[in-house]
Amino acid sequence: MPPAITSHSQRIPVREQILSVLAVHRAATTTQLNQLLTPSPDTYHLRHCLRDLHSKGLVYSQARAHHPSIWSLTGPGLQTVLTWPQFQGRRPYRAGAAISAMRSSHTLTVTRTALAFLNDAHARGDEFGAMDWMTEVAHPIRDGSAGGERALIADALLRYTRTSPTRALLRAFVEVDRATESSERLASKVITYARFHSHVPVAGRRGAGGDPTGLRPWQRSYAVFPRLLFVLTGAGPRALAQRVADLRAMVCEHPLTEQFAEEVAVGAAVLEEMEERGPSAAVWWPLDGRPGRCSWMEL
Repeated sequence: MPPAITSHSQRIPVREQILSVLAVHRAATTTQLNQLLTPSPDTYHLRHCLRDLHSKGLVYSQARAHHPSIWSLTGPGLQTVLTWPQFQGRRPYRAGAAISAMRSSHTLTVTRTALAFLNDAHARGDEFGAMDWMTEVAHPIRDGSAGGERALIADALLRYTRTSPTRALLRAFVEVDRATESSERLASKVITYARFHSHVPVAGRRGAGGDPTGLRPWQRSYAVFPRLLFVLTGAGPRALAQRVADLRAMVCEHPLTEQFAEEVAVGAAVLEEMEERGPSAAVWWPLDGRPGRCSWMEL
């Protein structure tokens, strides 16, 4: 994946940073872009760069009354970025005006989530930049199940380095829920992750994804299975607390997800609390049945 934007980003032109950030995060408001770029440019210069990229057909602007514009890459903009060395191997996706209004709302919420981690990392002195976030990470699931999803598509993958009290490389799948789906549908996502985690291909079976090394499919991409973090928003405190309670109950009631939650850290938090207190604060409910709340690093 592309390197994190660190102090070297001071030498990267703002226009290039904008294109890189939009390629990674898919969509962002003008305000969000200002926070994602390092160092943050002044508003006038940022808007000037955005207008210039728009005039060249590289970015698309979705205007909203009384709200900041939503920016995303156009098809040509995405094609340009995918030719850069740090983006080689990335798959193209639907860009620009092809993104629906509902999809844009979801993507902006995912970007909000990334910013919550980014701001917290800066406050803690941890290593996490705008480019250490991958959106819509897909993995096929070939376990032969007649039902269920055939692919796991995470809203995002977080690559985070904690610097204290001990240095640790932390990875997490992030699922953002805006209260637009039922609690049952939300819980079914845990089943999809559990299937991906537990699947052991049958050697020699055609299309089963067998590996002569004996590795599980997820071990081809990760040294340790990433944490699973559900970020909830879009409803009042009582309704969100109930969704967490439903999710905890459903995870513990299903044998596959119960075992999964015993082996993989799984938690849920409310986005507004994450923004106010930071994701590293005790705002996460463990979904394995443990009481109380903790930091996502302690799940």
